[in-house]
Amino acid sequence: MVPGEEVSIRIDQTLTQDATGTLVMQELEALGLERARTELSVQYVDHNLLQTDEKNAEDHAYLHSACRRFGLWYSKPGNGVSHPTHMQRFGIPGRTMVGSDSHTPAGGSLGMLAIGVGGLEVALAITGRPLSIRMPEIWGVELVGELPPWCSAKDVILEMLRRHGTKGGTNRIIEYHGPGLATLSAMDRHVIANMGAELGATTSVFPADDAVRAFLRSEGREEDFVELVADDDAEYDLTEQIDLAGIVPLIAKPSSPGNVVPVSEAAGEPVGQVVIGSSANPGLRDFAIAARMVEGRQTDDAVSFDVNPSSREILADLTRWGGTFSLIAAGARIHQAGCMGCIGMGQAPAPGTNSLRTFPRNFPGRSGGGVDDQVWLCSPETAAASALTGVVTDPRELAGKLDLQWGDLGLPEHATVNTAMLSEPPSAEDAREVDLVKGPNISGLPELDGFPDDLEIPILLKVGDDISTDDISPAGAAALPYRSNIPQLARFAFVRIDEDYPSRAEEIRDTGHAIVGGDNYGQGSSREHAAICPRYLGLRVVVAKSFARIHWQNLANFGILALEFTDDSDHDALEQGATLSFTGVHDALRDGSEVTASVDGRELTLRHRLSSRQVSMVLAGGLIREIAESS
Repeated sequence: MVPGEEVSIRIDQTLTQDATGTLVMQELEALGLERARTELSVQYVDHNLLQTDEKNAEDHAYLHSACRRFGLWYSKPGNGVSHPTHMQRFGIPGRTMVGSDSHTPAGGSLGMLAIGVGGLEVALAITGRPLSIRMPEIWGVELVGELPPWCSAKDVILEMLRRHGTKGGTNRIIEYHGPGLATLSAMDRHVIANMGAELGATTSVFPADDAVRAFLRSEGREEDFVELVADDDAEYDLTEQIDLAGIVPLIAKPSSPGNVVPVSEAAGEPVGQVVIGSSANPGLRDFAIAARMVEGRQTDDAVSFDVNPSSREILADLTRWGGTFSLIAAGARIHQAGCMGCIGMGQAPAPGTNSLRTFPRNFPGRSGGGVDDQVWLCSPETAAASALTGVVTDPRELAGKLDLQWGDLGLPEHATVNTAMLSEPPSAEDAREVDLVKGPNISGLPELDGFPDDLEIPILLKVGDDISTDDISPAGAAALPYRSNIPQLARFAFVRIDEDYPSRAEEIRDTGHAIVGGDNYGQGSSREHAAICPRYLGLRVVVAKSFARIHWQNLANFGILALEFTDDSDHDALEQGATLSFTGVHDALRDGSEVTASVDGRELTLRHRLSSRQVSMVLAGGLIREIAESS
């Protein structure tokens, strides 16, 4: 396995959630699947939980019927966020997993090789096909020492982001090792592995050691434990060390997970909202420490204090321990177990109000509060301290003032296991009798044509660096209900950047168009809607300085050509409204890595990084069309 070359790996498990899962099920229909061929596939309903009309309920009914038809497990709405729930019930050391959610790498906390990909690649894995991926470099991060009081796992991953930014992990797997691991529980590791996605990493991996055994024992699954640790003489492509003893409370300022500073530098900033929960701080300990800090106290009267339990099991255990009452008494609003505000499903902050969240992302507008929202990312300790004071507060400072005690929280050793909200698929014979339930908001996949050999298209949009998939196809309560309806969802494409983009694209849909981007184009969520919606509107080519891994693959999956500048200064020369011309594209893609374009009469050399497999996919008009033509 050589870094940079394409490899294919067998997939044991898959994970889908409702915001991306409906397309996966439509793709399984298009692929003609009879029954899932993985060891285990699970569909979670954790994103689209606000049901202000019938659309989300339609999706859930469709997903339930599709799981029964195709042989997937189904996790009911309110059962929990996919990542910690999968870890609790299904994660097994050594298994491979892909998920149509960019935070799927959280499974690496158990010693799984868990990778976030687009929905189409998950659908192919469910049909038994391997995952083809560019072989990453392996980045060994040694942890030594022990975290000081009032610092936790969130501060460790924020330190990684402080050092390396949001693209430092691109095309790399981060493998954590070293004596410092002994002080981190499996759920602590989940926090770090989950937010490796914010570094752009392919995935993060921890060893399956005594901490993982203890976790599985607490979940009544110790028999699933398999020890997996690095050899003593293991070598890495890159190496780094973090002394946990030197970690301080950290916070990511608006509006990037990479905009990290010590909490002490931001102290005193007024706070209007604090939200605890999400897959980035999902453990019982994360809620319990907040409950202990606010116990017997009242949060500041200007602060909305919101708690989103990450799973029904964790809410039950928090309640059994006594923490739920402490939170409610302190002014917390307890919401249902799910992603909620993390995906913009409610809990939007007021304009101009600082919102502190224990979430993984703070891209502009992701909160549902508009592109000028002010979302900060921090640990539960910092969040709880700030909720009490009404300003950004270093928890170490507040602990000294209030005589808060740090140490063992006395949490239960065994979880309250309840599998009643997990629906096992019927037998293959019974599954054949299941009819798919489709409401009027569920459309079919759009039909896509092949990539032309010659092309003359306008640059309809030019954007800067770090454009996220939230910028391209936004989340939030307005757009998410259309995740099963591409023609309707396409009306939201790029509106946060240019509200006229959908209408202008629609006018020249048959001609097609190009988009010009900067560095790290397509960072963030794995949502393939960010590829298929612009493609539905006629997008043919994206030219950027660099691409985020998952979105780059999603573009190819739907027949969009991703090209990079050979000279980044050419980015400044391409203006919105200019015309891009290509001739002989097919041979250029097959014969090498460079493609020549003409821009209003000036020649420009661009490059692609597609494998021969991906070239065929793009030229065919996308992977589903290629499969249909070859069958």
